[in-house]
Amino acid sequence: MDNIAEPPARTGWPDFSLFRPHPPADRLRVWLTEARDLTRVLTRSIDDQTPAVPLLAIVNPPLWEIGHVAWFQEFWLHRGGDFDAPSILPHADRWYDSARVAHDTRWSLDLPDAQATRDYFETIFERTQSLLAGDALTDASAYFAQLAIFHQDMHNEAFCYMWQTLGYPMPVSWPEVGASISSDIEIPAGVITLGARPGSGFVFDNEKWAHEVALPAFAIARCAVSNAEYREFVDDGGYVRRELWSDAGWAMRARLALLQPRYWKRAADDWSVRRFDRWLPLAPQAPVMHLSWHEAEAYCAWAGRRLPSEAEWERAARACPGEFDHRRVWEWTAGRFAPYAGFAADPYKEYSAPWFADEYRVLRGGSFATPPRMLRPTWRNFYQPERADMFCGFRTCAAAGQT
Repeated sequence: MDNIAEPPARTGWPDFSLFRPHPPADRLRVWLTEARDLTRVLTRSIDDQTPAVPLLAIVNPPLWEIGHVAWFQEFWLHRGGDFDAPSILPHADRWYDSARVAHDTRWSLDLPDAQATRDYFETIFERTQSLLAGDALTDASAYFAQLAIFHQDMHNEAFCYMWQTLGYPMPVSWPEVGASISSDIEIPAGVITLGARPGSGFVFDNEKWAHEVALPAFAIARCAVSNAEYREFVDDGGYVRRELWSDAGWAMRARLALLQPRYWKRAADDWSVRRFDRWLPLAPQAPVMHLSWHEAEAYCAWAGRRLPSEAEWERAARACPGEFDHRRVWEWTAGRFAPYAGFAADPYKEYSAPWFADEYRVLRGGSFATPPRMLRPTWRNFYQPERADMFCGFRTCAAAGQT
């Protein structure tokens, strides 16, 4: 088990054996290659002549993001999370540490050019492949390898969000998101376990640990709300009916001058929707996508339904895996992003803890752009309630017997 050096023990770091079972090294190498290859494809058009991406709160400069992905992998896997261990790239900590480099300053940094950035990215990839070449891993090394790969997976999905936001062509073809079937699952009352258990594999710190929650009986939709269902809300004047919206939601709607979802437009007697750089006919039975939490909440008020709590969502996902379809769009839940009782940050402390105090809402599930290796019922994603650039939708919920 000496193919990767064990990072030095740090005060407050968890017992990494709690994150077993770990994938074997050869599987991690495959995952790492898949993540690297997708980053290459998604950013292949980026060079020194690429027009600058505008300074927006929901995107990063692409060259900075490529360098950040490499830096993160180097920092945790090759430097043991230790700033005293130098990077192979001078000034990398000053450029790429997202916890210390303010978002708006990333556009004015003296970053390396495109070729130097890609060279750094490829060098770190090769070093990590060499570290993973053995047949065995320590608990800590397996944990950090997965942390680095999943971090890159999330940035790959964020690149896709960016291309959608900017209306740029998508360099890969994703499968069409399938049809939704509108019906409910009735879930009986009971005490459920919310969160991840030790010994269930890699999880992020905000998923820890499993605890019991008592739930009354409820009904929850089998699938996310479809375009056809949401179109009824739009056509019924849902965006101009003040009584359906919270104060914050109405203020957002007014500020953005929304009369329909932000990527929809009228096309003759029907609607079309922008997917990256193309306008396409609205697919009636596909899940509605690119909606904010406020829009989801307004729809629920119109439909006489509500968003599910995190506990309800996770209960249904665990109890009815064959009926509960949750891998097409991220799904808003009613919950604010908050720690579970006894929360303790893992080594990457900036992942969850800084966002607990702010106005963030939890999304569950995953999208068509999320790698299957990351999908699990306990995963908690989180964004501000006005965000809609992600591949996000929602499903509805009701008290038992109200369907």
